[in-house]
Amino acid sequence: MTSSERVKSAMRYRPVDKVPLQYYYCPVGYYEHGERLNDLYASLPGDFGPFRRVPIPVIPKENFDSEGRYHEFRTDEWGVVWEYRIFGITGIPYRRPINCPEDISRYWLPDPPPLSGPGFDSYKASVKASRDAGYYTFGGGGSLYERLLHLYGDENVLCDIMTDEPEINELEDKLAEFGRQIVIRSVKAGCDGISIGDDYGMEGRMVMSPKRWREFFKPRIKYMIDPAVSAGLDVHCHSCGYIMPILPDLREIGVTSIWPQLPAYNMSELAYRCRELGLAVAIHTDRARIMTYGTPGDVRELVRREFETFRMDEGGSWFYVEADNGFPFENLEALVNTIAEYR
Repeated sequence: MTSSERVKSAMRYRPVDKVPLQYYYCPVGYYEHGERLNDLYASLPGDFGPFRRVPIPVIPKENFDSEGRYHEFRTDEWGVVWEYRIFGITGIPYRRPINCPEDISRYWLPDPPPLSGPGFDSYKASVKASRDAGYYTFGGGGSLYERLLHLYGDENVLCDIMTDEPEINELEDKLAEFGRQIVIRSVKAGCDGISIGDDYGMEGRMVMSPKRWREFFKPRIKYMIDPAVSAGLDVHCHSCGYIMPILPDLREIGVTSIWPQLPAYNMSELAYRCRELGLAVAIHTDRARIMTYGTPGDVRELVRREFETFRMDEGGSWFYVEADNGFPFENLEALVNTIAEYR
């Protein structure tokens, strides 16, 4: 099997010659571990793109405070000022462009990426090169909930969603249209699938009731991803936290795979439900506890349990690897080497 054939088979619950592998090249991992991380990843290439040796980040001196701690502010294209305290990890909004409902009507979204011209042609060429090399290629999608939080703040967003304020609906419609344009771009460029993501869950329940989620988010997610669904692309959805109640809804509107936060679930129940629904699963080994505070033996045992619980050799899932801050290198070695054994 080529990498692309392997991923497509796994996503459709068909047997694979070996379990697919996906890497995310998180900058903080390279900052903490240097070339050792490049060498480790090079030892086991993935299926979502060719291995690339990532340059080791060097932080300018001015990005450290008087006590030698990393501290940086950056403003994104949405007008959000972000504060960063851990290099390579998403920061915290420090200043937002929307602070009250009246600000929404005055706020202008940035332009979505172009659907033609040199920028699009370059993107399309990179997608083609990846696919021609036999790799599975994800394109982008949009964020509907987290983007709201970034722009307007948690308390404002949740209160306005609960009371169904017209302004929050207006803003969310604009975000859904923005995301749809990114999806159209991915389809037009020839991607195999698209990836969307929003954290709708907490440790044991959803951020809001499934009923309110269905009323506010579900139709807008459907509108956003419809171009990909109509074109027959896979639709991959990431959400941290517990979202078991809405998995059937996601499948209904065209989502074909999920990237869940595994420790939020009973693993056996999640594996059974996803197989029942035909939702493939990206297996991301527990980063908050095992990868950070466990031993290499703990990592090996968890990978074994993931492989057996999700019946990964029968299709329906793949391994996802990302080096977050604070992972001992020995645990990263145990993760990659154990995945290699099960491939």
